[in-house]
Amino acid sequence: MKFLTCHLISKATLFYTLFFCFVFTLNAQESKKRLPIIDVHVHAMGGNLNVPPLCPWFLKNMPGSGPDQEQPSFMNTNCISPLQPARSDAEMDAAILRANKELNITMVVSGDAKAIHRWHKAAPDRIIPSLGISNADEMTVEAFRDSLSTGFYKVMGEVAPQYQGMSPSDISLDEYFGVAEELGIPVGIHMGTGGNGMANLSRPKYRASLGQPFLLEDMLARHPKLKIWVMHAGYPMVDQMIALMGANAYVYVDLAGFIWSYPLEEIHAYLKRLVQAGFSKRIMYGTDLMIWPGLLETSIEVIESANYLSEEQKRDIFFNNAVRFFNLDASKFE
Repeated sequence: MKFLTCHLISKATLFYTLFFCFVFTLNAQESKKRLPIIDVHVHAMGGNLNVPPLCPWFLKNMPGSGPDQEQPSFMNTNCISPLQPARSDAEMDAAILRANKELNITMVVSGDAKAIHRWHKAAPDRIIPSLGISNADEMTVEAFRDSLSTGFYKVMGEVAPQYQGMSPSDISLDEYFGVAEELGIPVGIHMGTGGNGMANLSRPKYRASLGQPFLLEDMLARHPKLKIWVMHAGYPMVDQMIALMGANAYVYVDLAGFIWSYPLEEIHAYLKRLVQAGFSKRIMYGTDLMIWPGLLETSIEVIESANYLSEEQKRDIFFNNAVRFFNLDASKFE
């Protein structure tokens, strides 16, 4: 009888132990559930066998070169954990879907139309298609209007006239901005650096001077109801960026590109300057994600580890500011 009692107690103890472990596990999983993130700057593309791994913050030591010297390679593996590229379309598609589900990321996506449609079909609530144009030769104004009028494309971007040797206020693009203004379509415009220290070799029309945020002023004056965000936050021209945002309530920025390429100290100094100037409500998270899926976790960590940002400011950058900018329904992300 004594043995039976002990046996019953043992079974009861085991039951309650398992029960509380189960409840604790559920609570732990719930507490670890990722809050929603909106990445406003993703490039749609497939995988590629020929692209090398990438070390984040690879521009922290930019070597110079010369016309008779070998061009420096910035896609190096001289770091502890270089980011691996997607090697096939299927691998890239799977990485995007994983980010949508596991990292709770919704993406504003531009680039390859086939990839955009594949990703949108797989996760229609997580992919916001964007239509990019950088010069009038790419598409007529009529075709541009028709494409936006279908309702599939919700955003105009990436607009990158700087790589064409043009100002964003170049009159040849004005009708396109007019269509976006008329239809209430937000616009993402590339401003800032060429990214790798040798734009003069890879993009001969590119001019660093055409990345000045002040060059947007004439275009914005012609389209006072146009809502734009400056990609790469106009890096490194922070004073112009602050002045432009101070004069234009509809101008936001994203942190894409420079957040994983320039030295960490420089990234934080630039972001902190924008926040100190009072613009934490107009900074949006973006990666400039290309073929290395690990750039997502890398760039997320930059924001999460910023000890000068409050938790409210981090949530604004990751989510709230993009909800406001793109007129999204926050309840649909719960």
